[in-house]
Amino acid sequence: MERFVEIKWQHERIAASIHYPVERTPFESRSEEKSCKRVPLTVICHGFVGSRIGVDRLFVNAARRLTAEGHIVLRFDYAGCGESSGEYGKLGIDAMIEQTQAVLDYALACGDVDPQRVTLIGHSLGGAVALLTAVKDQRIKRLVLWSPVAYPFNDIVNIVGRNRYDESVKNGKTEYLGYHFTPEYFDSLGKHQPFQEAVKFQGDVLLIHGTSDDVIPADYSFLYQKLFWMRSDGQCDKEIVFQADHTYSNGSHREAVYDRTIEWLQHWERRQQQWAHWSI
Repeated sequence: MERFVEIKWQHERIAASIHYPVERTPFESRSEEKSCKRVPLTVICHGFVGSRIGVDRLFVNAARRLTAEGHIVLRFDYAGCGESSGEYGKLGIDAMIEQTQAVLDYALACGDVDPQRVTLIGHSLGGAVALLTAVKDQRIKRLVLWSPVAYPFNDIVNIVGRNRYDESVKNGKTEYLGYHFTPEYFDSLGKHQPFQEAVKFQGDVLLIHGTSDDVIPADYSFLYQKLFWMRSDGQCDKEIVFQADHTYSNGSHREAVYDRTIEWLQHWERRQQQWAHWSI
């Protein structure tokens, strides 16, 4: 079952879709006997000027695959994107972190989810935002990063073009794909360095990247993995998808991303169950 919800953040309305496993029902209508077992929660964070649908329905299909595995999944539009209110180009990473936490507040209040089994999936800039949110918010236990941004300022300026950044500094704003970006937006990107923050997250991480990604280089995921390996706690795995592009537009590449993500999450669940039995 899927339904549309709106989540309040400051003065904005965050548009979101929540997916329930087949055997579950929404909080308002579920019977008492169905409410005893809690299930994993996965939240999907989209990338730069993206939406909760994703290119070629990347996130819609991911959510449905995960729901079939028993997860409650919530995908949402950052303010100013998709169906959410607000102006994306006036906000920045700090605002996106706050919005991600507001979405977590909503999802965890649904009553069906297990607070010890919370995962963020982040794609591209959403990967960087997911990581930065996880560093600040201990409710997040696992990260799955698809083609993650590592240098937000440099990476986004490379996407929009240096001339547009210069225009925003000179004129107070610049236009890209119908969005208007202020200098404050770019300043917020420069304030955050995900590579430096990575070692602060103590949960498990899965990195997935395509070798033909010409937007965010696959080298970033190799560097991320080295940093995650330096931590005292938490494991890190990496999957490199041969010839896959930034949005995994090829069907076989996309299926590889979904399959590896689900396999990794299932492995984590089994390991947690084994640890629980050993502890008892």
